[in-house]
Amino acid sequence: MNHPSVSVVVPTRDRPELLRAAVAAILAQEHPGEVEVVVVYDQSEPDRSLAELSRPGRTVRVITNGRTAGLAGARNSGVLAAAGDLVAFCDDDDEWLPGKLAAQVAALAATPEAEFVSCGIRVSYDGQTIDRVLDRDRVTLDALLRDRMTELHPSTFLIRASALRDGFGLVDEEIPGSYAEDYEFLLRAARSAPLVNLRTPYVLVRWHKRSYFAQRWDTISEALQWLLERYPEFAGQPAGQARVTGQIAFARAASGDRRGALSWAGRTIRSNPREPRAYLALAVAGRVVGAEAVLRTLHKRGRGI
Repeated sequence: MNHPSVSVVVPTRDRPELLRAAVAAILAQEHPGEVEVVVVYDQSEPDRSLAELSRPGRTVRVITNGRTAGLAGARNSGVLAAAGDLVAFCDDDDEWLPGKLAAQVAALAATPEAEFVSCGIRVSYDGQTIDRVLDRDRVTLDALLRDRMTELHPSTFLIRASALRDGFGLVDEEIPGSYAEDYEFLLRAARSAPLVNLRTPYVLVRWHKRSYFAQRWDTISEALQWLLERYPEFAGQPAGQARVTGQIAFARAASGDRRGALSWAGRTIRSNPREPRAYLALAVAGRVVGAEAVLRTLHKRGRGI
C-alpha cells in the first residue's frame, strides 16, 4: 500500500523552546509514510541544528521566509518548499497530540473529493485546558461566514498539496499584518469544497500573552475591514457580518479610538442587536472595563473576541 508523504510547515520567530517541542511532537506521529518538517524562520536567525533531528522516514529542513515578511509569507515559503503529497500547518507554540496525523490522513483517504481536513483543539491558557470540538463532520462556506469557528485552528489543517498549488491557492499575503489570514484561507478553501472535520481534539493550542497580535489593535481593525471588502458574501449573512464588525468595534475601543468604536458598534447593532461584541466594545470605550480584562475572561473559557 502506498502511503502519502506529508510536509508540515512550521513558521517560527523567536520561540526556540516551544519550537523544539512542536517539532518533536510532529516527528513522534504514527504515520507509515514519509514526514518532513519544514521550519520557516521569519525575521529571525535560523537554527540550522534542528536538521540534526532528522532520522529515516522523518526529515527536518530549515529555511528562511523568502516572501512577504510575516506569517502568511512564511507559510507560503514553506508550502512552496514542501515535497509532500499532503501539506499540514503547525504554529511554533502548538503541539500535535498522538494520533492526529494518522486520523487525518485516513479521513482524506476515505473522502476522495475532499481537499482539506481539520480537527478539534485543546486550548491551554493560564494553567487551564479546555477542549474545543465542532459537532459536525463537514464545514461549508455559509457556515464559516456565520461563525469563524475557532476550533478550525491553523495547526489542525491538513491539505492536499495539489489544492494549494493548482486549486484554491496559497495563503493570502495582502492581508494587513497577516491577521485573520487563517480565516480568509478557510473561506477560500470552503468555496472550493466542504471541509472535513474530525470531532476529536488532536492539537494542543497555547494562548498566551506573547501572541504577536495581543496588542496590535490597529492592525486587527484594518485586517478585518479588508476581509469584509474582500468577501461580499458577508452581506448575505447578517449575523456573520455583525460578528466581524463587532470585532472591529472592540479593536477600535481597545486602541483608544472611542469615536470609531461607537460607529462600528452602532453598525453591528443595526445588523444584529444580539451580537455581544458590540456591547463589549461599548463597555471598553466607556471605560467600564478594560480590553485586557475582557480577553483574559474569554481566554479562560477557551474563547477569543
